[in-house]
Amino acid sequence: MTRESGQTMSFLAWIVLGLIAGFIASKIVNRRGEGLVLDILLGVVGAFAGGWLFHLFGASGVSGLNLYSLFVAVIGATVLLSLYHLVRRRRAW
Repeated sequence: MTRESGQTMSFLAWIVLGLIAGFIASKIVNRRGEGLVLDILLGVVGAFAGGWLFHLFGASGVSGLNLYSLFVAVIGATVLLSLYHLVRRRRAW
């Protein structure tokens, strides 16, 4: 039972980290949020992307719910959100 509650907390930590990172990245990229669900999704996926990018350059990725992990997630979410806007802008043409 302890293992299940640990996984739940880990999931909740990813949601919290994703929400904060997605919100910050949205404010950096376009000064307004994309909506709660999309901010969380971009933040969580951005955390994975940021962890992969940082690992690619030899640094450690997301290591928990701390400021360094938030920084990594915001960088990843910013890159992901910029790509999202680039694709969305091309579709509008």
